[in-house]
Amino acid sequence: MKLYGLEEHFVTPDVLDAWKRRDPQLAEPMMKWAVASDITPALLDLGGGRIAAMEDAGIDTAVLSLTTPGLQNLDPAEAVPLQAPTNDAIAAAVRRHPGRFQGFAALATSAPSAAAEELRRAVTELGLSGALVNANSGGRALDAPVFWDVYEAAEDLRAPIYLHPSVPFPAVTKAYYRGFGEPVDSMLATGAFGWHYDAGLTMLRMIVGGVFDRFPELQVILGHWGEVVLFYLDRVAAMDNLTDLRRPIAEYFRSNIFITPGGISSHTYLRWSLETVGVERIMYASDYPFNRESTGSARRFLETAPIGEADRERIAFRNWEKLVAGIRR
Repeated sequence: MKLYGLEEHFVTPDVLDAWKRRDPQLAEPMMKWAVASDITPALLDLGGGRIAAMEDAGIDTAVLSLTTPGLQNLDPAEAVPLQAPTNDAIAAAVRRHPGRFQGFAALATSAPSAAAEELRRAVTELGLSGALVNANSGGRALDAPVFWDVYEAAEDLRAPIYLHPSVPFPAVTKAYYRGFGEPVDSMLATGAFGWHYDAGLTMLRMIVGGVFDRFPELQVILGHWGEVVLFYLDRVAAMDNLTDLRRPIAEYFRSNIFITPGGISSHTYLRWSLETVGVERIMYASDYPFNRESTGSARRFLETAPIGEADRERIAFRNWEKLVAGIRR
């Protein structure tokens, strides 16, 4: 059984330098982890060390993505010139290790038209398999019409977009995720809850804001078992009669959104997701290197899941291969 990992992060030295120029004190929690922690070498490794970690986990192919916040916390003058070199680095890694790596493009969403143009280049010229974007950019949630150039390009290319968490807006972080001291404050605002609630709300805003009515073929991948919102769809349905959407909100999750575990190895969440969106909407992701578990952990999660062999294969590789096969290159 082949196994793809769809949320497998990296960073380049040039992006690290840009982040440090913007945040020299590394005040944002993600900066500490990505720039100056024991995770940093693993993020920088696009070679043997990463492949060894994949083999240890049981992952055959990693779909590489620039780690959060990507280029989205940078001003356009700095973000746009970094797009092409970053995506070229992904493509070079794929060429060096065919079959082991694929890639999601990094986009400078602060300049949406340039980001859309780069997405087209990354897919048609570099052979990347869509893009990963983080839940807010330049103080705006990604449902804003200013970002629709990117969605138009993705729909036209039939290329998926992976919607990844990012640190909530500063005012939200201050109001909801402070008061307990470090490291609790930072973890509450990010990997424990804040990241995921924020990304799920962004996904909900995209639906309610009409993104999928305007771009009905757009496919978005949502990690961490649907970033909280998947588990609240029955309650979210209270808005169905309050909007002008073409379909009930839950239906967009069954036609436009794929779900991955993002490294949360929970059979309970898997069963809920199967019941909520169906096996055709679930794929695998390990969230490397932020989630490094025991030997064989990725493969063991699926091999021990209480599902049939056909469904196991859909989650492990068939759903992703079908999605990628439809990309217009």
